[in-house]
Amino acid sequence: MIKLRYLFDINPYSHCVRELCSNDPLLDKLINRIGNICIPNQQDGFNYLARSLIGQQLSVKAAETIFRRVEQICGTITPDTILAATEESLRSAGLSKNKLAYIRNTAECVKEGSLDFHAFQNMDDEEVIRLLVSIKGIGQWTAEMFLIFYLGRQDVLSFGDSGLNRAAEWLYSSEENDSKSQLKRKHVEWKPYSTIVSLYLWEAVNIGLVQTESFTND
Repeated sequence: MIKLRYLFDINPYSHCVRELCSNDPLLDKLINRIGNICIPNQQDGFNYLARSLIGQQLSVKAAETIFRRVEQICGTITPDTILAATEESLRSAGLSKNKLAYIRNTAECVKEGSLDFHAFQNMDDEEVIRLLVSIKGIGQWTAEMFLIFYLGRQDVLSFGDSGLNRAAEWLYSSEENDSKSQLKRKHVEWKPYSTIVSLYLWEAVNIGLVQTESFTND
């Protein structure tokens, strides 16, 4: 049996989680409610970015449908197969003209060497973001998600992510707020494990906690 590799495999008893929760009873309660979170390792950087570009401003279901159609056209999605496919065939899969241009531009960057996924391992978070956002179609949020879900960086917090903001406002609604967002108020306390908090906040949204109940120390 092949053992799966995970970028993150965390639970309420993980060292980083215990450190986060030592002075945060609300976060401790949430993490114990959710339990284990596993994020699988992503094998291919271009494939990840292509999926991200396809998914921009689409529902998860719609994005997955288009991604699978592109896969059927290309086989394995690589820079070579994307550049070899005709514009007509890729547009027929549901790609907009702009998204097709962004994906092809990213493929060209890989081919010419200006986007080298192996080089990211030796770059800090800000360097990775600067390189990625220099590529047309890749914005700050997409670059931050790349840090988390492809590189597995542990201290990434996306202040512009609506789900994180909603979950943080919900989780800390009982605490005083000095007009800052809860993310901006709490993020210093989460270092160097902001990503771990992000994963639990996203999961609170995914399983419906944020929409259905209040969360207090009671």
